[in-house]
Amino acid sequence: MHGPCTIGDYNVGMSVETKPGARAFGALVARIDAALPQTQCTRCGYPACRPYAEAIARGETTINRCPPGGAEGVRVLARITGQPVLPLDPECGVESPVRIAVIDESACIGCTKCIQACPVDAIVGASKLMHTVVADLCTGCELCVPPCPVDCIAMVPVRGTPQRLPRPALPCQP
Repeated sequence: MHGPCTIGDYNVGMSVETKPGARAFGALVARIDAALPQTQCTRCGYPACRPYAEAIARGETTINRCPPGGAEGVRVLARITGQPVLPLDPECGVESPVRIAVIDESACIGCTKCIQACPVDAIVGASKLMHTVVADLCTGCELCVPPCPVDCIAMVPVRGTPQRLPRPALPCQP
């Protein structure tokens, strides 16, 4: 027979509380990620916006590597992180107006390479059939353009929108 077991002993052995710093780190990552434009374009050198936000929070990269966020995005990230405002890193690209992909459906051969490249599933179609872009879902990341073997995808300015899409409000005062 085993000795008496108390609930307190069990809870001590099974405690899975997170470190106090882990919650603060998670909150910082969430704030940085919310400030990024969510284009998932990979121009920053990371596979998506969230990994870039995590790297910023860990201090592994700079806050000026997001061309879709532009200079305004750098200023917002500087405010969140306490880092100085830097000019946009030209190695990552340049700031430009909001654009979306448009497929020339008459030239599309239905290879599906653009569908596979799109990180936000904004392209619909089927193999050997034409594809089209769901404009409301397209983030303008341009990742669908290089894999297209017939060069039927163009990035065009979005009509009827501001030069930059509005950013979400931050939960802190400037």
